[in-house]
Amino acid sequence: MRLVQIDDTFITLGQLLKKTGIIDTGGQAKHFLAETEVRVNGVPESRRGRKLVPGDVVEIDGCFTARLVQKQRKS
Repeated sequence: MRLVQIDDTFITLGQLLKKTGIIDTGGQAKHFLAETEVRVNGVPESRRGRKLVPGDVVEIDGCFTARLVQKQRKS
C-alpha cells in the first residue's frame, strides 16, 4: 500500500489520480473513472470530484492501493 501525503484537509479523486501519475491531466479523470474500477474505502466510486480525506483508502482496479495521510507541517 502506498501512502500519499496531502497538504490540505481534502483532495479530490481527480487530483489524486493526477498527483500519483495515473493520469496526466485532470481532463482525463472522467474518462479514466468511466473505464476503470475505483473503490474508496471499499465502495465503488466514479465521481472525479469525490473529496478524499486523510485515512481514506483508494483502490484502483485491484493493482494500486493508496492510503491518504496528512502532510506533517514543519515547525
